[in-house]
Amino acid sequence: MITILIIPFTFLLPLLLLPSPVISSIPPFSCDTSHPSTKGYSFCKKTLPIHQRVDDLISRLSLREKISQLGDRAPPIPRLGLPAYKWWSEALHGVSDAGRGIHYNGGPISTGTSFPQVILTAASFNPFLWYRIGEAIGTEARALYNAGQAEGLTFWAPNINIFRDPRWGRGQETPGEDPLTTSKYSVSYVRGVQGDSYQGKRGGGGGGLKASACCKHFTAYDLDRWNGVVRYSFNAKVSVQDLEDTYQPPFKSCVEEGRASGIMCSYNQVNGVPTCADYKLLTKTARGLWGFDGYITSDCDAVSVIYTNQNYTKTPEDAVAITFKAGMDVNCGDYVQKYAYSAIQKGKLSENDIDRALHNLFSVRMRLGFFNGSPKNLLYGNIVSKQVCSPPHQYLALEAARDGIVLLKNSKKILPLSKPKVSSIGVIGPNANRASILLGNYNGPPCKSSTPLQVLQNYVKNTRFVAGCDAVVCNTSHIDEAVKLASSVDYVILFMGLDQTVEREDFDREDLVLPGMQQRLITSVAGAAKRPVILVLFCGGPVDVSFVKGNDKIGGVLWGGYPGEAGGLAIAEIIFGEHNPGGRLPLTWYPQEFTRVPMTDMRMRADPASGYPGRTYRFYTGNPVFEFGHGLSYSTFAYKFKSVPRTPLFLDKSITVVQSKSGITSHDISKMSILDCEALKFSVLIEVENKGFMDGKHSVLLFLRRSSSERGRAGKQLVAFESVNLKAGGRDDVEFVLKPCEHFAHTEEDGRKVLDEGTHFLVVGEEEFEFGIMA
Repeated sequence: MITILIIPFTFLLPLLLLPSPVISSIPPFSCDTSHPSTKGYSFCKKTLPIHQRVDDLISRLSLREKISQLGDRAPPIPRLGLPAYKWWSEALHGVSDAGRGIHYNGGPISTGTSFPQVILTAASFNPFLWYRIGEAIGTEARALYNAGQAEGLTFWAPNINIFRDPRWGRGQETPGEDPLTTSKYSVSYVRGVQGDSYQGKRGGGGGGLKASACCKHFTAYDLDRWNGVVRYSFNAKVSVQDLEDTYQPPFKSCVEEGRASGIMCSYNQVNGVPTCADYKLLTKTARGLWGFDGYITSDCDAVSVIYTNQNYTKTPEDAVAITFKAGMDVNCGDYVQKYAYSAIQKGKLSENDIDRALHNLFSVRMRLGFFNGSPKNLLYGNIVSKQVCSPPHQYLALEAARDGIVLLKNSKKILPLSKPKVSSIGVIGPNANRASILLGNYNGPPCKSSTPLQVLQNYVKNTRFVAGCDAVVCNTSHIDEAVKLASSVDYVILFMGLDQTVEREDFDREDLVLPGMQQRLITSVAGAAKRPVILVLFCGGPVDVSFVKGNDKIGGVLWGGYPGEAGGLAIAEIIFGEHNPGGRLPLTWYPQEFTRVPMTDMRMRADPASGYPGRTYRFYTGNPVFEFGHGLSYSTFAYKFKSVPRTPLFLDKSITVVQSKSGITSHDISKMSILDCEALKFSVLIEVENKGFMDGKHSVLLFLRRSSSERGRAGKQLVAFESVNLKAGGRDDVEFVLKPCEHFAHTEEDGRKVLDEGTHFLVVGEEEFEFGIMA
C-alpha cells in the first residue's frame, strides 16, 4: 500500500462538527470505567452481543461523526469517550512500522522479530511453521498495543495474490504461484495472527481477536508498473475459468477456513469493473457465498483512482457512492471523508449505506477489545513488552530461514563444507555485507542485524571480502579485484541476486537475468577460483541463471530469498552442514525468453495456436530454469505408496454429466450433495525414507497427474503436502486424506467444477500410482 498523492491529504475535522479537545484527555481505549462519559452507554456493556453494542454506538453518532470514521485515520469522538483509531498497520513477515498505526519509538519496544519474506517461508511447505509465525506476529502486535505503541491492531496482511508473472515486483510478498499452497498459507497465517488454534478453533473466548488479519489484494492483482501500464488503471481481463481455479481460491480459503476479519479490495479493474466498486465481488461473493464476517478496506487511494485514473465515474461523489454500495467499509486515505457528505446531499449515497459500513468497522474494533476498557483488563492484557524479540521468536525466525532456503545445485557434493578443512574464504558480491538486503519489504526494525559476511567471519577467521559490484545493478564492477581474491583462497562464496532497488512495490522488472555485470563477475571469479565456487542468490522473484547449471566451476547454488534477520546465520549453517537444507521452490524459475510474453496477459492456460506458453507449473509448456518444487538436500529421500485404494471410486450415476468432444465424461460437482462428496474421500499412506547420512526436514509434495489436458485441464496439480523430520536412515509414514470433489476437480470454461471419470495418477517424487473414477 503506497499512498499515491493524487489528492492532498487534508484531514476533515473542520467539516466534522465539534471542536477538537486535547487528545491526551481521552484514553487510547473506549469505555474506561474512570471516564464519566461511559456511564450508562449500552455499547460499553460487555455482557451484550456485539451487534447490539454497535447498533447503540451508531445511533449516538451524528452524520458528520459517522463520515469521520470512514478513513484509515478515524479521529476521536470526545463526547463519547472514543479515541482516534488507525486502520492501516502492516505485518507481512513481522510487525512493521510501514503503516500508520505502529510506532517503534516513544516506548519500551524499539524492534520486532523480522521473519523471512513470505516467498521464502512458503518454500518450507510447512503450514504449522506458517501458523507459528502468525502466532508470534499477533503476540508482538498485541504487546505493542499494551505498551501504548499501537493506535490500531488491524494489519493489512497476508498478501495472497498468485505470483502469476515472474517480473512482478511484489511477488516476494506472496506464498508463490500455486493456489493450494497459497490457500493453506493464508489459513495458517490468519489463524495464528488472530488467536485461533492451528485447527481453527476460536481463540480468545467468544471470538475475541488478538490482532486482525486482512486478505489482500482482492482480486487478480499482480501487476504494479510495467511497460507504461500501472496498477491504478490496469484492467485485468480474466476468464471465468482462471478466476475460479487460480485467482479466487486463496481468498475463499482465507475467509471460509481462516476466518479473516479483513479484506482489501485492489486498485485494478477486473473485466472492466474496479474491484472496490464490484457488488458481485464484495457483497455477493465474499459476504454472501463465503460468509465473510469483517470489514472491507480499499487499498490506499483506490477510491480516488476510480475517478481520477480510471475515469470510471463522472464525479468524486459517484466514486464514493459506488464503492460503499458495492460493500466497501473504509477507505485508505481521506477521499471518502471529503466527498461522502456531498454524495448524500446529491442523493447518490444514503446514511443507511454508511451505517452498514460502520457496523462492520465498529464490530471488528469491539472484537479486538477496544471498547472493553483498559487493555490491562482484556483477554490479551498479559502480553508484555519482553515477549517482543523474545528468544523463542528469534529462534523461530532462524528456523524459518533454515527451512525455507533452497539448495538448487550441488555438483560433486561440494556442500556442505567441513569447517576444520577450510583455512580461508573469499566472500564476494554486493549482497554479502548488507543487513538490509535480508529483510525484503514491509519490514520493521529487526531484533538483531548481522550480515552474511559478519557471520562467516565468525566461522572462519581468515575470511576476506571484495564487493565486486558497487550495487546490485552492477553497472560498476571491480572484477579484477574479485578475481585476485578468488585465486588466493581455499573457497569462494558469492552473494549475488536482487534487492528492493530492482524489484519492489510499484516497480516490476523488465528482465529475468541478473542485473548489469553480475553474470560476468560470477563466471570470472569461478574461472579463477581453486575449487568450484558457492553461489548464494538473494531475490524474491526468479532469475534466469541457466549459465550456472552446466558450469562445473559453479559447484553449489543456494536460493536465500530475503531470509529475514537470522538469514545470515541460516546460510552459514547450511554451507557448513549444521543444517540440512529442505526448502523447495514455491514458484517456477523461467528463462529470459519468457519476457516476450506481455505481463498484461492474465491467461493461465497455454495457447499453442498463438505460441502463448501458459503460466506456472500447472500450465507452462516451456522449459523452466528450475521447476516448481525443486529443492535438493544433503540426504536422499525415497518414497513408496504403502496404502492406496485398490478399487475404483464410484460416482452416483444420477449426477449431471458433462460430455466433452474427446470422450471425457465429467460430473458437475455443484449437483453433488455433501454426502456424495464425502463418500468419495480416501486416504493415501506414503512411506518416506531418509537414505542419507544426515538428519533432515523434508517436504513431501503429492501431485495429481491427469491423462488429458483438454479444455484447460492442468497436466500436473499439487493436491497435498506435509513437512516431515527424519533421522539419517529413518523412515516415517505420511497420511494424506484426499477429497476428490476438492482435490481432483477441474474448472470448466464457464466456471463449473467437474470431476472426470477415467484414469488419474498420484505422483510423489518418481513414484506414481494409478487409480480410476467411474460411474
